[in-house]
Amino acid sequence: MCGIAGLITRQPTVADPNLVGLMTRRLTHRGPDAGGCWAEENVVLGHRRLSIIDLTDGANQPLLSSDRRYVITFNGEIYNYQAIRQQLTGYAFQTQSDTEVILAAYERWGTACLDRLSGMFAFAIWDRHTNELFAARDRLGKKPFYYYHDEHVFVFASEVRALLATGLVPRRLNTAMLPQYLMYQTVAAPNTLVAGVRQLRAGHMARFSNYQWTETPYWDLMAPPPTDPARLDNEASVQQHVRHLLQASVAQRMISDVPLGAFLSGGIDSSAVVALMAEQSEQPVNTFTVTFQEAAFDESAYARQMAKRFNTRHTELPLSAGQLLGELPTILASMDQPSGDGPNTYMVSKLTKAAGITVALSGLGGDEVFAGYSTFQRYARLRQLNWLWHLPKPIRRGVLNRFSPGTNQQKLADLVDLRSLDPTGLFPLFRQSTSATAARQLLGSDRLANPYPALLGRQRQTPIQLESMSQLTISELLTYTEPLLLRDADQMSMAHALELRVPLLDYELIEFMLQVPDRYKITQAPKQLLVDSLQPLLPTELLKRPKMGFSFPWAQWMRTDLHDFCTVRIERLGGRGLFDKTALLTYLQRFLNNDPAVSWNHIWLLVVLEDWLSQNNMQ
Repeated sequence: MCGIAGLITRQPTVADPNLVGLMTRRLTHRGPDAGGCWAEENVVLGHRRLSIIDLTDGANQPLLSSDRRYVITFNGEIYNYQAIRQQLTGYAFQTQSDTEVILAAYERWGTACLDRLSGMFAFAIWDRHTNELFAARDRLGKKPFYYYHDEHVFVFASEVRALLATGLVPRRLNTAMLPQYLMYQTVAAPNTLVAGVRQLRAGHMARFSNYQWTETPYWDLMAPPPTDPARLDNEASVQQHVRHLLQASVAQRMISDVPLGAFLSGGIDSSAVVALMAEQSEQPVNTFTVTFQEAAFDESAYARQMAKRFNTRHTELPLSAGQLLGELPTILASMDQPSGDGPNTYMVSKLTKAAGITVALSGLGGDEVFAGYSTFQRYARLRQLNWLWHLPKPIRRGVLNRFSPGTNQQKLADLVDLRSLDPTGLFPLFRQSTSATAARQLLGSDRLANPYPALLGRQRQTPIQLESMSQLTISELLTYTEPLLLRDADQMSMAHALELRVPLLDYELIEFMLQVPDRYKITQAPKQLLVDSLQPLLPTELLKRPKMGFSFPWAQWMRTDLHDFCTVRIERLGGRGLFDKTALLTYLQRFLNNDPAVSWNHIWLLVVLEDWLSQNNMQ
C-alpha cells in the first residue's frame, strides 16, 4: 500500500519534478518507508512506499522494466503475483515484488494483464517508446486514482489533496455535486467535490495519449461470467463453493512480509474472517476492537467470545465522547474527501498500528455480498405487496403505513409515488440519507436534479439477467460500498500507514454470489448462507445476536460533548453562501430537539463538509 503521483506537460514544456515532490510529500502518511521520483522531459512519476512485499530497496518505486521501456508507480497489492510470475518465463526479474510482476505482465500481455490480476490496485505505467500513459484501477475501486487535466498539464495522485498541493488545480468547490453528497453521503466516480478533479472509475483502465484521456471498462459487475451449474444445484453445493472461495480469499490476503492482524467486532462478517485466518495460521491471530460505555453500541462482549473461541491475541480500545472530541480535528484532517463515514475506521486503525501491525483484514463487504443489510430484508417483504401498485395512491399509502409503521413520512410519500417495485428504482429510497425535499430546503433551491441515476451509472439503462437480491447487491456496491465505505477504509487506514484488506469483497466471490438464487440468501436469519458455509468453524449463535454495525453513539455525543464542535461548524457553513442559512440553523435545532426526521448523520455530513472546506481553503 502506497501513494502514487505523476505529472505530464504538453510538449515542449519540461515537467517540473518539484511539483511531483510536493505531491509525494503530501502522501508521506501513505508510504513512510521510502520515496522516489523518476523524470524524463515532459513526464514525472512519483511514489511513496509502505513496504509489505519484498522489503528491499530494490523494490522501491518508480520501477523500470528490465528492458527500461516501461516505468510504473503502483499503489496496492497483487495477491496472486507469485502465480503470475511463474507464467512469465523468460522475463529477467530484478526483485521479488508484485510491482515488477505488473510490469512484466503488461509487457507480455498488454491490457489483457488486468484479467489476470487479483488484488487491490491503482497504477500508472509510462511507455518511453510511445510516450503514452496507461492507468488502471481495481475492479471494486479499493484503491483511489484522482486526476486533473487542462490544456497545459495532466496530473494524477492517490489523493485529491496531493493534486491541490501543486497549485495547478484551482481550489474551487464543485457545487453541482452537493445534492449527491447530502443525499448519499458521498460523491461517486468519475466526479469529486473539487471542480475539474475526476476519478478513474472502478474496474476501468485508461490511456493518456496525444494529450487525450480515454477510459474504458475491463470488468463488468453486471455480467459475471457463468459459473458451473453444478455449484448451484442445491444448498449444499452453494455452501461448499462459498467456503472454498472464502478460504482462498483469506489465504491470499494473509500473504505479507510484515505483521498482520484483523478487526474483530464479534459480528458475523469479522468473525468469519478471523475464523478463516485462525484456521490457516500457525500463530495466534492479532485482533482489535473499539469498546464503548454505551451498551447499545458496545460489541466488546461478542468480540471477546470470538477471540476466545479462535484463540486470538485480542486488544481493545475504550473510547468515550471526550476522547473522540480530542481526536476529531486530526480525524477530519485525515479525510481527503468529505464523507458520512470514517472515524470508526480511523480509531481502530490507530489502535492496530500502535500494536505494531502493518496489514489488517476487515469484514467489510459481508452485508453487501450475503444480503445482510436491512435493505435486502425490506425489499423481500415489499415485493410481496407488488399488487398494491395496481391500486390508487391513497389506498397504497394507507396499506404501506400499516405495513411499515414509523417509516419516515417523506420516504413513504416517495415510495407511494414509485411506478413499480423495480429494485434499482426502489433502492435509492433505502440508501438515501438526506431526503430530496430536505436537500432542496438546505440548498435554497426548488430545482434539484436527482443525483441517483448518475450515481448508479448504467445499471439503470442496462437490463440485468440476475435475481432481485443480486440486483440490490450491485446497487449497494456501486452506490454505497465503493464510493463511501471503501474510500473511507482507504483514507482512514492509510492515515496510519495501515494496509486494510477486505477478503469478503474478493471479485471471484462476488461473481459467484451474484448468480446464487434469492432463496439461498433470504432466509430466517440474515447471512445464514455465510454462517452455514463455514460450519462447524463458526458458531450458529452468531445468527441470534442483534445486528449492531460498527458505529459510534453519535446522536447522544453530538447533543452533549460534541455539541459545540458541531454547532460552530454549522454556523460557519451557513456564512459561506452555499446553503440557506436560516434553513441550515433550523435543521440543526430540529436535531438538537430530537426531531426524528433529522438524524445525527444529516448534521454530521454538514459538519464534515465545513471542516473539509476550511482545511483545504476551498472557494
